[in-house]
Amino acid sequence: MIVAPHPSRTLNAIGLLVICGVLIAAYVFQFTLDELPCPLCLLQRVGLVMVGFGLCLNLVYGAKPHHYGIMLIGGLYGLSVSVRQILLHIVPGTGAYGSPVLGLHYYTWAGICFFLVLVGTAIMLLFEGQYKSLVDEPGHEKFGGHRLAKFAFFLMLALTAGNAVSTLLECGPTVCADPPTQYKLIEDLEKSG
Repeated sequence: MIVAPHPSRTLNAIGLLVICGVLIAAYVFQFTLDELPCPLCLLQRVGLVMVGFGLCLNLVYGAKPHHYGIMLIGGLYGLSVSVRQILLHIVPGTGAYGSPVLGLHYYTWAGICFFLVLVGTAIMLLFEGQYKSLVDEPGHEKFGGHRLAKFAFFLMLALTAGNAVSTLLECGPTVCADPPTQYKLIEDLEKSG
């Protein structure tokens, strides 16, 4: 007998796809507009990856309060970095970083996104039925047999690896330039070669 996945599995998969969508949008702006992410932008991506990690744990091992705790820590971390960047640019005449999207800059959108992550995670914590472990029951498959969950998991895995590689190319093995002007590691390799 195949056990149907709990509805929280679908909600977690959709949430992970939203996080993946935000990371994909960041890559689109990075590569199509040639806007390298600043150090604070890179830290906001780390917050998104932390949230994604908690969601991935829920998809693979089933929903657990400590997985949601990882998401809350990632959301608070990302929100604090976003707010710091917003406050750096809130004073008139201080300029902004990156192109505005629908009138708001990336870091403002990131702050809104992290706030929504915190609210959504807090709401998901309220539903206790999702915590009943089906992992050891006969007929239970990884990802709950849920194709959307598998797709979201592997997409997040690829985006996380891509983020690590692009950050290494941008910053090299040292501290990132602020503001970044080129991919430092590539430039260093061209100079030495």
